[in-house]
Amino acid sequence: MAQPKVLITGIKGFTGTYLAAELEANGWDVWGVGSQPDEADLRYRCVDLLHASDLRAVVEEVQPDAVVHLAAIAFVGHSDADAFYRTNLLGTRNLLAALAGVRHKLQCVLLASSANVYGNTTEGVLTEDFPLNPANDYAVSKVGMEFMARLWMEQLPIVIVRPFNYTGVGQSENFLLPKIVAHFRKRAESIQLGNLNVWRDFSDVRAVVRAYRRLLEVRPAGATVNVCSGRTHSLREVLHMAEHISSHCLQVQINPAFVRANEVLSLSGSSARLRDLIGDWDVPPLEETLRWMLGAR
Repeated sequence: MAQPKVLITGIKGFTGTYLAAELEANGWDVWGVGSQPDEADLRYRCVDLLHASDLRAVVEEVQPDAVVHLAAIAFVGHSDADAFYRTNLLGTRNLLAALAGVRHKLQCVLLASSANVYGNTTEGVLTEDFPLNPANDYAVSKVGMEFMARLWMEQLPIVIVRPFNYTGVGQSENFLLPKIVAHFRKRAESIQLGNLNVWRDFSDVRAVVRAYRRLLEVRPAGATVNVCSGRTHSLREVLHMAEHISSHCLQVQINPAFVRANEVLSLSGSSARLRDLIGDWDVPPLEETLRWMLGAR
C-alpha cells in the first residue's frame, strides 16, 4: 500500500518543521511549499501563494492525499497590515482554488486559523461556538479566511483549526514565551513586559502537531476545532517557573506600551471537541515545555 502523501504549506516555518517530522514518523510521504528556496530538498517547492498559476502547477505535480495550510503571517505586530490580507486571505483562496481543480481526490484539507478570532475581551473558557470578535488585522484576516473557506466546503474536505498560544524550541523571539526564555538563557538583568497578572492557555508545539496529525487521520470534514491545553498560567507563573529551572532572577520592568486596554484577566480554550474527535491526547505541563526550551542548544 502506497504511503499517504501530504502537502504542507509553510513547511520550513516553526510549526511546519515539527509537523513534517511528526507526519514522516507516522508513515506519511511529506511534501512542502514555502517562500524561501531550498534546492537540496527534493520534496520542497519554493512558491509564492499569491502566484496562482505556480501554486496550481505544484498541486498538480504532487497530487496530495491531504493538505495542511500553515503558511501565514502570524506575528500580530507585523508592520505591514496589508500583508495579513494578501497572504492569509488571498493566498489561502489561491490554494483552495488550486486544490478544487486537482484530479486526485483529497482526503482532508486542514486550514490553520487562530484563537485570535475570539478577541481578548471574552472572559473564561472559549468553545468553538463563541462569537468571533477579532481585535487586530491578523485576527480579522483569519476570520476572513474562515468565511472564505466555507465557499469551498462542498468541493473540499476542509477542517479548520483554531490553535491557542503554543510554543517550543525554534519559535521566534517576537513571541512572548520565547522572548522570556531568551532573556533567561542569556542571563539578562532585566526584561520589559506588559501585565503579569493575565492568565492564558499555553500548549507545546509537539502536542499541537500530534493533534493536527490525528485530525488528518480522522478527517472530520466541515469541523472547526480548538487546539488548546485547557489549562491557564499567568505570566507571573511563567517567570517563576523559568527562574526555578534556570536558577536565575531578572528584574521585570512593566512597559505601558505592552499593556493592552480592556484585556481580560483569564482566557483559555475548551478542547472537548478536539478530544471527542481524536481521542486520547494531552499537552505536556508548561514547566516541562519551558525546561525543554531553556535546555536547548
